Amino acid sequence: MTEATERFFESLPARAPAVLRGPISGTIQIDLSNGNRTEHWRIRMAPGSIEVSRMRGPADGIWYSSQDLFDRLVTGRAQAISAVLRNESSFSGNVVLFLAFRRFFPNPPDAQDPREAAREQAGRLR
Repeated sequence: MTEATERFFESLPARAPAVLRGPISGTIQIDLSNGNRTEHWRIRMAPGSIEVSRMRGPADGIWYSSQDLFDRLVTGRAQAISAVLRNESSFSGNVVLFLAFRRFFPNPPDAQDPREAAREQAGRLR
């Protein structure tokens, strides 16, 4: 387990009220593989709250990823949906939970809000 991934999971409960504002609830199991070893994380989401554990159990969705890819996700160097579409990781189950959970990942370091970019461009045209 890398430090970035560990910090990411530790930060989820404090960040949940700002991220999980809609009526979302369910459990995701995240399986992170690193060679012959797989680490399991169980994420239980409810409106405004999240519980994180290392226990396996029933889940509404399962996300399979390499540890390396997950590290890139938690540092903003990769995007979750793109990784699934490129078959770098996979998700089965309630896809709404995956879509809600991906909002916890940071934007790429060089990302810019498109509205801000449009404002800057409009200012140059004046």
